[in-house]
Amino acid sequence: MEIEQLDLVALSENIKLWGKALGFQQVGITDIDLKQHESKLQQWLDKKYQGEMDYMEKHGMKRARPAELHPGTLRVISVRMDYLPENAAFARTLKDKSSAYISRYALGRDYHKVLRKKLKQLGQKIEQEVGQFSYRPFVDSAPVLERPLAEKAGLGWVGKHSLLINAKAGSWFFLGELMVALPLPVDKPVENQCGSCVSCLKICPTQAIVAPYIVDARRCISYLTIELQGAIPIEFRKAIGNRIYGCDDCQLICPWNRFASPTEEKDYQARQQLEKQPLLDLFSWTESEFLSNTEGSPIRRIGYQRWLRNIAVALGNAPTSTVLISALQNKLQNSDSELVNEHIEWALAQHQEQIPIVNERLSMRLVKAIEKGLPRDA
Repeated sequence: MEIEQLDLVALSENIKLWGKALGFQQVGITDIDLKQHESKLQQWLDKKYQGEMDYMEKHGMKRARPAELHPGTLRVISVRMDYLPENAAFARTLKDKSSAYISRYALGRDYHKVLRKKLKQLGQKIEQEVGQFSYRPFVDSAPVLERPLAEKAGLGWVGKHSLLINAKAGSWFFLGELMVALPLPVDKPVENQCGSCVSCLKICPTQAIVAPYIVDARRCISYLTIELQGAIPIEFRKAIGNRIYGCDDCQLICPWNRFASPTEEKDYQARQQLEKQPLLDLFSWTESEFLSNTEGSPIRRIGYQRWLRNIAVALGNAPTSTVLISALQNKLQNSDSELVNEHIEWALAQHQEQIPIVNERLSMRLVKAIEKGLPRDA
């Protein structure tokens, strides 16, 4: 069917119905003009706030130009999908320093796979209606300014923590995009309703939100525990607490999240082996157990060594016990990873006043670690 013959208004309404039938809580449509965001993006890159995420700088302004990413794109269909698992124990897990806190989005199945499949199905449904046309789905895996696009599509507004907020659903949701070569009517943006609230800036453990709407990724716990390849800077280790994969603090404090609803998607429900688990239990996993327990999970992407690195930091912040100290010592004696060992040494240094001298080799490692400038106080 020729585009000129299409009832584009009716088509856009159907697209939203089809999207909701696939499990998206909201569907919006926007044009591809993001020129107003290019200067802000460049300033962010110039300050090196992207840290080791070299791909951010590599793609540059392509992130703000959808038609360069997928030639022929005229509109972006933006979708959101709730992921808040039922009975999520936020504060309780954070307060229990012997338990592991994993960001809520990572407790279930990898959202990239779930959303991409549904976006592809939406594209196929549209194709059944209009005939062959150009489209391409994206889910946080390509240079796309997904939050500004979602904001333009009327799904919410970008909050001061840089995440999208919806007045009726908070911010516990994933975003995805379907770029299409169809001149669909666009939706209107909604008003930013953050007002004078700065709770997210104040709550951030590492002060990563350096100004409203600006996040220095190099300070962000999500970046430090997920994106960072090497050693976690010593200055941030105490602030990380028991967060071993990601951080939700800026969302936990946001007053709009009182309106959030638990997800209806079964794939996003928390896995028992990941939720509210003792740090020592997770630290004891072998590499094969790690791979088995994180199959289909976004956590698997950090790999076993960074998994141990993160848990070692959390154990350094946990209450001292002979069992904890023994576990750290045993792992140190049996690990050949310099990355993991450095963080174990730091963790042991936090408990040094109560560490029994097990053998001369271990005691000398601790002396050397402390001489490097590792903090003495817990």
